[in-house]
Amino acid sequence: MAGFIRHVVSNYNEVLNNIKDPIVDTWPLMGSPGPILCIVGTYLIFVLKVGPKMMEKRPAFQLNTVMILYNAVQVFFSIWLASMTLNISIKHFFSPYGDSSQLPHAETKHTQTVLSTAWWYFFSKIVEFLDTVFFILRKKQNQVTFLHVYHHSITAFFSWCYLKYIPGEQGLVIGFLNSTVHIIMYSYYFIAALGSKYKKYLWWKKYMTWIQLLQFGIMLIYLILTLVVDCRAPKGLTYLLATNAIIFIYLFSDFYRKAYKSKMV
Repeated sequence: MAGFIRHVVSNYNEVLNNIKDPIVDTWPLMGSPGPILCIVGTYLIFVLKVGPKMMEKRPAFQLNTVMILYNAVQVFFSIWLASMTLNISIKHFFSPYGDSSQLPHAETKHTQTVLSTAWWYFFSKIVEFLDTVFFILRKKQNQVTFLHVYHHSITAFFSWCYLKYIPGEQGLVIGFLNSTVHIIMYSYYFIAALGSKYKKYLWWKKYMTWIQLLQFGIMLIYLILTLVVDCRAPKGLTYLLATNAIIFIYLFSDFYRKAYKSKMV
């Protein structure tokens, strides 16, 4: 037990003492954990209590145009994020400098691009809170599951932690995978928002869960590999991210079993 506590404390100190780019602290929402905790807290209060109570005796909002525009923007934003992470990864792979983390952060354009892309990825997780808000306003309360709320809140918080404490190329793989999945996911929602006459094009709904599971499986393998090869990134948050990937695999597998497997019996 004492050894486990020492291991936890060691990883905690490793995260806090990691060399970070001070410019990140000057960016919106990044100075302290206060703003992101308030945002996540407000989100949870609204989706779990205030929102359902507010809509209890009101008719559902018709947000067809809003949903079409929102999902279209999310598709293009996800394409941009995926292309940015892929482009950065390719440039880093073929860079004559090797590991850019060996250079002073403030003096490398590459590092600044990595950090700014990571901030936009983090910001996108906050924007995605609107998914749940729209569910509630449209009285789709059955969509506001534990999996949905947990996924949105923990992803936003972990994205903040990663950018704040261990920014670098290690997060590019996760960002690329997640953004690619979101291109597919928001494309589905965009088509669904167009109306019932397009429903025939949505036969692939259940395969989105397969894609999500594949995403988390690859993420888990990648995170384990970063621990095995002993990357310089602090291991504390990597342990948490790997644990969270396992939780997601379980939750999405359970969702798939209940939503599709049970209907086949």
